[in-house]
Amino acid sequence: MATKAPFKTTFAASEVIRPIFTGGTVAIENDARILATTLGEDAILTDIKTGKHLAKVEGDGELISTLTLTPSGSHLIVCSRSLSMRIYSLPKTPTTDSIQPQLVRTVRPHSTPVAVLAVDRTSTLLATGGTDGSIKVWDINGGYVTHTFRGPSVLVSALLFFELASSPKRQSELNGAKDSDKKKRRHSHTAEDDLDENAPTTARFRLASGSQDGKVRVWDLHKRSVVANLESHVSDVQGLDYSPSQNALVTASRDKTIRWWDTKSWKPRKVVPCFELVEAAGFIGDGELTYTAGSNGRLRIWQTDTGRELTGEQNAKPEAEAFVAAIYRPGFPFIACVQVDHTIALFTTPAGAASSAIASLEPYRRISGTHDDIIDLRYLLPDHSLMALATNSEDIRIVSVSEPGDGTTLIDSEYFGQDIALLRGHDDIIITLDVDWSGHWVATGAKDNTAKIWRVDPKNDSYTCWATFQGHAESVSAVALPRVRPVEGSKAHADPLNHPPQFLLTGSSDQTIKRWEIPKEQQQVHGTKSGLRAAYTRKAHDKDINAIDVSSNAQVFASASQDKVVKIWSIEEGEVQGILRGHRRGVWSVSFAPLDTPVLQGEQGSVSGKGVIVTGSGDKTIKIWSLTDYTCLRTFEGHSNSVLKVTWLNIPPPEERAKKPILVASAGGDGLVKLWDINSGENECTLDNHEDRVWALAVHPDTNMIVSGSGDSTVTFWKDTSTETQTASNEAALKLIEQEQELDNYEYAGAYREAITLALQLNHPRKLQGLFEKVVNSKSPDAGSLSGSKPVDEVLATLSDEQLFLLLLRLRDWNTNGRTAPMAQRILWTVVKSYPVSRLSGLSVRGAKGQKSVKEVLNALKVYTERHYKRMEELVDESHLVEYTLREMDALAPNLDKMKLADSTDTDIIMT
Repeated sequence: MATKAPFKTTFAASEVIRPIFTGGTVAIENDARILATTLGEDAILTDIKTGKHLAKVEGDGELISTLTLTPSGSHLIVCSRSLSMRIYSLPKTPTTDSIQPQLVRTVRPHSTPVAVLAVDRTSTLLATGGTDGSIKVWDINGGYVTHTFRGPSVLVSALLFFELASSPKRQSELNGAKDSDKKKRRHSHTAEDDLDENAPTTARFRLASGSQDGKVRVWDLHKRSVVANLESHVSDVQGLDYSPSQNALVTASRDKTIRWWDTKSWKPRKVVPCFELVEAAGFIGDGELTYTAGSNGRLRIWQTDTGRELTGEQNAKPEAEAFVAAIYRPGFPFIACVQVDHTIALFTTPAGAASSAIASLEPYRRISGTHDDIIDLRYLLPDHSLMALATNSEDIRIVSVSEPGDGTTLIDSEYFGQDIALLRGHDDIIITLDVDWSGHWVATGAKDNTAKIWRVDPKNDSYTCWATFQGHAESVSAVALPRVRPVEGSKAHADPLNHPPQFLLTGSSDQTIKRWEIPKEQQQVHGTKSGLRAAYTRKAHDKDINAIDVSSNAQVFASASQDKVVKIWSIEEGEVQGILRGHRRGVWSVSFAPLDTPVLQGEQGSVSGKGVIVTGSGDKTIKIWSLTDYTCLRTFEGHSNSVLKVTWLNIPPPEERAKKPILVASAGGDGLVKLWDINSGENECTLDNHEDRVWALAVHPDTNMIVSGSGDSTVTFWKDTSTETQTASNEAALKLIEQEQELDNYEYAGAYREAITLALQLNHPRKLQGLFEKVVNSKSPDAGSLSGSKPVDEVLATLSDEQLFLLLLRLRDWNTNGRTAPMAQRILWTVVKSYPVSRLSGLSVRGAKGQKSVKEVLNALKVYTERHYKRMEELVDESHLVEYTLREMDALAPNLDKMKLADSTDTDIIMT
């Protein structure tokens, strides 16, 4: 059909898993909904429950030193190394969950960077502690300083607002005790009890500060002085908290101790050694329990009265999981602990008697602040609802890639990108992974020279290491599992969890390839040796092996190496079947064509799709090879850096192959993902959403969604929008034809008003010019019309800013031509008379260069209009000269009445 647009391959970024935290301060408001984190020089606001990105607060060019949220969630305070403090209000949008931060004020609180912030429970007072030891208290709404405290010139490491609890004696007095009883009691009051007599409400407001020298000072906000100097710690005080029911203040320090202080006498109640650097401490509930978090990576619970630990002895976790901060407030359903690896671990708040033992606490949920470099990734499970990420660490992170509330998935998640589990077992960075056909079995290779097989069973919350393969002398840089689907009805097909893949192929930096038989039963590890031996070992290449891929029928496999060649091997014998030579640099990736690949067209002719393989190299090219004669069929060039990953997209069904191309995706060090038409050799489209090299690619087997992982810590999900684009293009083409026909009908009928409106809408300059010329050159113009037609005047007087700008563009072009200039001047005159000057000079045009373009167009109109007027003035001046010349010639011309003619007609006329 004539209106059918050509098919175009398009993809759009539908979801992005991006970093939210790269180290620094974390804050949560009282409702436990808004999570504020630092991302370099920016602040990120995230919904803890849904994982939704609420807002991003742009930085001032310097890294953030600290930030905090008010308990009510009304304000965000951000301090940076530029010595500025910015206060943002956080109005909530009623119709959506998003937040639009609004900058209230910017101040310079200290002459040195601010190290710590604290807000009181009313969300009206803000305390700032500088690295120079000074402390200031601010009125958040007014933006002015209310108090200034100066201690020793050492960094302030902790701040806490609190209000001393009224004593029981005072409560009884307030409840109606007799005056005589009051007089008897007064003699037994402490200094703090004396505050109850006639003191204002602010008399009990206190600010506790901890500093790097281990000193804790308690400041009276009413008297503006120090009321207590607590000198017991010998290192940085990191944790402060107050319990009104216990009348106690707890302090925790990096000197590996925690201390409870009596807030009436300011004497220590208990001192307990923790044998770890304590980074946070606080009371839970009514203060009967105290929590601590520190360098061991364990959340520990203590009995406040006795100082006895209730969680028992726990082994220290790896250094990457050590805690650097913890957040808890009364009413929170969790305790949030921040790890060294930028993960926020949420622990259930302990419940039960304060004297009962508590089992070792494990986080019920993790929030990854950043995934670091995404080195490799794969879909998991038969429904592809999970994804495994190799993130430049010793663990594999498993995240949800299904929408919440989708009842068809094997596992429910609260939001897209939620952290589900970790695969822990390697001792060094994991650099490669692969999955089998079912998505339940994962193979990993790491720099610890081992490969592992993992069994993923999310229904039973089981993520276990099935077997470990040791034997390589250097890093395992490539792993591959067979992806042949078992026969339907077989036990392996019906119960893949209990039927692991038959074998595993590994390639290493030691230049060898090994085949391993995967045991039918889970391996029992005894000591450091696994007991598993390779079925065969082959010296495969002269340099590091970068990738291995198994063919769709599991008969052969390919290995790609830094030695610039790809070798094809038989799986059973481990013998070389062919060598692919042609790349000028190391080969990073290799991928066999799917089983249902049709006949492909190469540069030398057609070739069977089943015998085709694609490779990506450091020479910036992608090559298609024939496995029949091991020759290069086609080379794709377009990347400006190394091609790091190649993969095949899903083959279109037979009925759609006439219009849909067969595609291969490539990812490069230039941060781009490119799609290539195998038959034509053309680049179909380029996907750009990364700021660093793209290491990993995966394709959804059902939806054709492309997933790209990059060194910028982002994972982008590219949705195939080709069908939607084709439908929209067809509809747009049909609508355009209908509108053009409608325009011709209006022009034929003389309906200039509708015709000009439609011509402006369709951006048809030639049609518009013809319409205006007919109106301006009309032999019977409307009386009183500016342009010659009153309907046209009405159209020109009711244009939108975009239409008016487009008309001025056309007038500018027509005004440069002497033939069309009169028409352009007439229409321009009509426009100028129809709008005030402010409207023409302040047109709202979309785009960053909109206003600049308006000025340029108006200036061009002015220049050529002045030129036309100058030419007309010169023409008038010349006409005066012509008139004068003719008049003088008339004066010199002879009077025919006075002429005398000779008799002969041949003689000359003689004037007398």
